[in-house]
Amino acid sequence: MALFEYFPNYIWNLSVAIALENGGKIGEIVDMCQPLEDAANNGEDAGTAEFLKEWVKKADSLVELAEEDLENGREYSAGPKLKRASIYYVTAERMQGHGHPGRKQTFKKALDAFERGTTYSRDNVQRVEIPYAGDKKLSGLLTLAEGDGPHPIVIFCNGLDSCKEMLWLGGFPYALTKRGISCLCVDQPGTGEALRLENLPATYASEEWASAWVDWLEQQPFVDPKRIGMTGISLGGHYAPRAVAFEPRFASGACWGANHNWAEVQQKRLKHEGENPVPHYWAHVRWVFGAKDQDEFFEKAEGMNLNGVMDRIKVPFLVTHGAHDRQIDVAYAHQSYEQLVNSPKRELKIFTEREGGVEHAGTDNMSFGTEFIADWFAETLGGRTS
Repeated sequence: MALFEYFPNYIWNLSVAIALENGGKIGEIVDMCQPLEDAANNGEDAGTAEFLKEWVKKADSLVELAEEDLENGREYSAGPKLKRASIYYVTAERMQGHGHPGRKQTFKKALDAFERGTTYSRDNVQRVEIPYAGDKKLSGLLTLAEGDGPHPIVIFCNGLDSCKEMLWLGGFPYALTKRGISCLCVDQPGTGEALRLENLPATYASEEWASAWVDWLEQQPFVDPKRIGMTGISLGGHYAPRAVAFEPRFASGACWGANHNWAEVQQKRLKHEGENPVPHYWAHVRWVFGAKDQDEFFEKAEGMNLNGVMDRIKVPFLVTHGAHDRQIDVAYAHQSYEQLVNSPKRELKIFTEREGGVEHAGTDNMSFGTEFIADWFAETLGGRTS
């Protein structure tokens, strides 16, 4: 199992793979990528404006086709086109540098296409918001388990450069609902709307925003407050374990890709060890953490380390990782697992070539991570696996 590698550099291929795993169509993706072959040869940072142009052009055309469907009363046909447009918009947006022309409006297009697409498709998803940090707010996408409740629920958070729409489009919420578990995909500080619209930077202390969501969930009639789980993808491999360690109301946890010592990873990236997830990397992480310069970023990133944290986890916890992750060394997964000394049920799953999901956060094939982690929560939160 390998990453789909259309371009000569990892970062561009990662974006293409994410789009495919979130529901993009290979023919449309080839149409967008063919005009970019020369630009991709100039390195990961150059040519991202051209990437935006081609991917937005295709997304815009899908929106136009969806509008034609709507004129004929064909909402079920319009919905999938709008959802694919959303995929392409967010993929194009995450490839741009902070403040790049067109980035802000592309993100807004993505949100609009997602909302309309899921509405016309009659998808099981609703947007929710909670107040946070004074006059700010946090937003999430809620997908409810079928049948009479209350049901268990899992909070699913982003990594460094994803958004809740990407989390939802990847299919994990439906994998949970099939197992009798609801799902809440969230834009935590430093990601998605929280960063772009609310100007909320990332913090290593993920329990701050995770606990705010638990406060809200405990008040909802569809939630069993004794069966709330937490997971995260990519850099969520720091945020989810940290939140479970410091928020005792979580009943189970998992990480989709370990990120045991992201502070150390930054030092390695200074030495060009390992791949970066996005172009314009250092400008991106400064923006995410609200740092005015590189020194302040490294100060803020010092807390991104789970040594002395994992042993606080006293509930079932799963660590997963791809055997050939080119961004985060698989050794970090072993570190996280080995330090789960107080978890009553701990598990380490390394995805290998036998099944797939060997790349970072399973971007070569996310189905195996989706199913394995969903089964874990079914078994530890009282769902079903058949």
